[in-house]
Amino acid sequence: MAKFTENFLWGGATSASQYEGGCLEGGRGLSHMDYIRRVEKEDKVKVFPINVTAAMLDEHKKHEDDYNFAFRRGSDFYHRYKEDIALLGEMGFKTFRMSISWSRLFPTGLEEKPCTDGVAFYHNVFDECHKYGIEPLVTMIHYDIPIYLTETLNGWESPKLIDYFLHYTKFIIDEYKDEVKYWITFNEINMVMNSSYLGGGMLVEKSDKTAESCIHQALHHQFIASALTAKYFHEHAKSSMVGNMIARLQNYAYTCNSADVLAAQQQNQFNFFPTDVQVKGYYPSSILNYYKKQNIEIDWYPGYEKILREGTVDFAAISYYHTAVISAEEDKKEPIGAFIRNLKNPYNKITDWGWGIDPTGLRITLNDMNDRYGVPIFIVENGLGAHDELTKDGKVHDAYRIDYLREHIKAIGDAIDDGCQVMGYTPWGCIDLVSCGDCQMTKRYGFVYVDADDQGNGSYDRYRKDSFYWYQKVIRSNGEDL
Repeated sequence: MAKFTENFLWGGATSASQYEGGCLEGGRGLSHMDYIRRVEKEDKVKVFPINVTAAMLDEHKKHEDDYNFAFRRGSDFYHRYKEDIALLGEMGFKTFRMSISWSRLFPTGLEEKPCTDGVAFYHNVFDECHKYGIEPLVTMIHYDIPIYLTETLNGWESPKLIDYFLHYTKFIIDEYKDEVKYWITFNEINMVMNSSYLGGGMLVEKSDKTAESCIHQALHHQFIASALTAKYFHEHAKSSMVGNMIARLQNYAYTCNSADVLAAQQQNQFNFFPTDVQVKGYYPSSILNYYKKQNIEIDWYPGYEKILREGTVDFAAISYYHTAVISAEEDKKEPIGAFIRNLKNPYNKITDWGWGIDPTGLRITLNDMNDRYGVPIFIVENGLGAHDELTKDGKVHDAYRIDYLREHIKAIGDAIDDGCQVMGYTPWGCIDLVSCGDCQMTKRYGFVYVDADDQGNGSYDRYRKDSFYWYQKVIRSNGEDL
């Protein structure tokens, strides 16, 4: 395995909406994610919690004090940021991926001036990071938009959101550019195609468009917002780097039947296309052809081709958790672009939540992206969600997590040896947080255990897991001692 470069960015990742908490403190407004409720197993609601509908949102607003809105609590980073960053420093983090809460700075998204308490909070966080030699890697938006923009504009379906977003991003660039070297515009920008409420802050049934047209209209507006932000960034923060991000899903053919191979290729094209737009600066012909065949109607933003061309990013970031197999057979076909798939790969072990473990798939992904884009690649999410048990003496023995991460780090090293430009690795949920899919603490990813359950009970005290000390060793040896 090749040695990692001396400036390789080892770290971990979180998001404000899942980790920060303090949802109504310091002047913060509520985000659309604050209205996603935890659905208990005994509940009769048979929906994926993040797929909020208009009727559900109305119901949730009527029961502000009754439902379990876990994202509002997070892991209480808002009050414990000094303690948490000290733990990251103890592990030897080179970078800490986090996001800024738009509604902590601009509670409704319409304010001309930001909330001073929110501005000061992030200055304090960045100062604390630098105290330990940690470079913040800041995601400008990790799904969450002010709920007011969902209710009044239907989120990213509206082109008006672009201007509000630019007001926000221009502010944070100007305010924090001397404290933050690495930025990402949108977290998993392709997620709007899998969960329109989560990724786009939208209620598709309120649109005049078909559901798919509404979704791709929103994605188009996000591309424009990202490109205009990147252009401003390059003009005003020239010593820093800005990237894009997708949820990367490597797809394999279910068999060597050429029909399956073609179907897998089409799925991979669809998964790659948001990065094509943001790195290359234009829509690939395969996607424009898909829009035409599927009668997807896009109201193109004025001058969008020039905007995309002038607003490309410096690096391509990905989350990578699992791979999928694709069949062209009618009884095995699945929707194009879906993130979670039903067909199983018999060669992969499966996590507690049914995701296939495929380290070699990460190496394949990195090679594909390296050849396709020629820009540095940043793995900003990867990790194992599992049931962790805290022992009576305050230990968590998570050898399964160490095994998972070890094999993925080996795959990254192999990809570097293949010639790939990989700039860093920040495993997801480095300190336990509320998992997105089911709004739960039970699905834990971190190196640090947070004493809280799905209902918010617990001390929220922090405990170092076995993986904490293992990752500390990995960073200290720059990836040599696994």
